[in-house]
Amino acid sequence: MSTPITVPVVLGARSYEILIGPGLLAEAGARIAALAPQARLAIVTDENVAALHLAALTASLDKAGLAHQTIMVKPGEASKSYATFAEVCDGLLATKVERGDFVIAFGGGVIGDLAGFAAAVVRRGMRFIQVPTSLLAQVDSSVGGKTGINSHHGKNLVGAFHQPSLVLADTSVLDTLSTREFRAGYAEVAKYGLINDAPFFRWLEKNWPDVMAGGKAREKAIAVSCRSKASIVARDETETGERALLNLGHTFGHALEALTGYDAQRLVHGEGVSIGMVLAYEFSARLGLCSQETPSRIAGHLAEAGLPTRIDQVPGGVGTAVELMNAITQDKKVKRGKLTFILTRGIGESFIANDVDPAAVTEFLEEKLAVAQKVSA
Repeated sequence: MSTPITVPVVLGARSYEILIGPGLLAEAGARIAALAPQARLAIVTDENVAALHLAALTASLDKAGLAHQTIMVKPGEASKSYATFAEVCDGLLATKVERGDFVIAFGGGVIGDLAGFAAAVVRRGMRFIQVPTSLLAQVDSSVGGKTGINSHHGKNLVGAFHQPSLVLADTSVLDTLSTREFRAGYAEVAKYGLINDAPFFRWLEKNWPDVMAGGKAREKAIAVSCRSKASIVARDETETGERALLNLGHTFGHALEALTGYDAQRLVHGEGVSIGMVLAYEFSARLGLCSQETPSRIAGHLAEAGLPTRIDQVPGGVGTAVELMNAITQDKKVKRGKLTFILTRGIGESFIANDVDPAAVTEFLEEKLAVAQKVSA
C-alpha cells in the first residue's frame, strides 16, 4: 500500500487517523479489512459520486473480501432533510448491518453529515468511515465528528457528535470536481489561515494556483487544514469553547444559505462561508477590532481564487436584514438569546465574542444590503 500523509485525531478511546493522498480509494478495502476483517459495510452515497467513483470503491472492497450494500440518495443540500434521513436509516436497517459493522459515508459534506448522523442513531450507534470526495469534506466536514441534517429553522440544527473510525481522503478524486465545487472547498482551506495561522494564509496567497492545480501543494494544504482542525477538536470535541472558532464566517454564511433555501444553483456552502468570512472581518473592522485594510486583503485573495465575497453576488438576493437576523438567531452558537460571533483582530487572530449587540449586527447588515441593492440596480 502507499504511504499517505497521516493526521491523528487524538480523542482517547475514540481516536482515529485521517489518511491523505492519491490512490486511497483503491486501497480502501485493505485498510478497512485491517480495522475489522469480518465487518459488513453499508455505503451511503449520492448519484453523482456513484457514477464517478462507486465502481472503484466496490472493486476495492470486493478484492478485500468485504460484503457491502449501497444506499443511494439524490445529490445536493436538499438531501440533508428529515425525509432523506429516514430513508437512509430504514435503508441501513434493511441491510441488516449490525453495530460492529461499518457505515461508509462516500461523498461530499452532505453525505458525510447525513450518513454520519444515521450511523449515530441506527441501533443506538454504529461505527462509520468517512471517504470524502470533495475538497470541503476532506478539509472540514469529514473531520471532528459533527453530523446532522437541516431544519426549515436553519442549517445543521438536528444532529449528533459521532466520531468516525477512519477518514480516507483520496486527493486524486478531487480532479473530478467542478471548478465551482473545488473553489467552494478552498474557502474552508483559507479559513484555517484566518483563524489562527497567519503564515499559512500568506503561503496560500502565494501558492493558491498550485493548490488548485493539484500535486504536493494541494496535499500540503489539505494536511495543514486537517492538522489544524484535529488539534482544536482534540481540545474541545463537543464545541463548549475553542472549537467554535472553526465557525469563522459560518454565522453569516449559514444565514445566507437559509435565505436562498439551500438552493445550490444560487449558493453552495463554501461560497456562503467565503462571503461570511469577509462579512465577519468587515464587522470586526467596523467595531475597531482590526484595520480597515484587512477585510480588503482577505476579500481580494478569495476573489482572486474565484470565490464570491459580497452579498450582491448571490443570485436572487438574500432577503432583508430582519430575515437574515432571524436566521442568525437560530444559529447553534446562540446562548441564552445572546449572539455569539467569531470576530478577529487580524489575520490569524480570531476570537469568540459571546455577547454581540444584535442591533449593531442588524445595522451592519442593513448597510451591506443597501450597498448590494445599488450594485445590482
